[in-house]
Amino acid sequence: QVQLVESGGGLVEAGDSLRLSCAASGRTANRYIMGWFRQAPGKEREFVAAHSWGSGTTWYGDSVKGRFTTSRDDAKNMLYIQMNTLKPEDTAVYYCAAGPRGDVKDYAAYNYWGQGTQVTVSS
Repeated sequence: QVQLVESGGGLVEAGDSLRLSCAASGRTANRYIMGWFRQAPGKEREFVAAHSWGSGTTWYGDSVKGRFTTSRDDAKNMLYIQMNTLKPEDTAVYYCAAGPRGDVKDYAAYNYWGQGTQVTVSS
């Protein structure tokens, strides 16, 4: 079992940076691949990034590649996503997830989800 809690969202201006955190708890948290997804009103849930806790492998969605970077703190069981050069189109609720059983870019493959944190980027 894994419990996930996101934090760090807020209102920023275009071009600003923001770092989101995902606190993972549970004895087997380090055995999962962690994913970041986002969902804006009227849009489908979109893959943002994923990180393999065990191997360190990282994946990024095309829309954020070069701007967003994931990192982790093993001692704290924390996963981060550093979001730079934010754009209005980055506005969404951001979720962290743990899994998956399948494609790391497919939200349906993940077993556990956090509650989400709102990121709003003004123009």
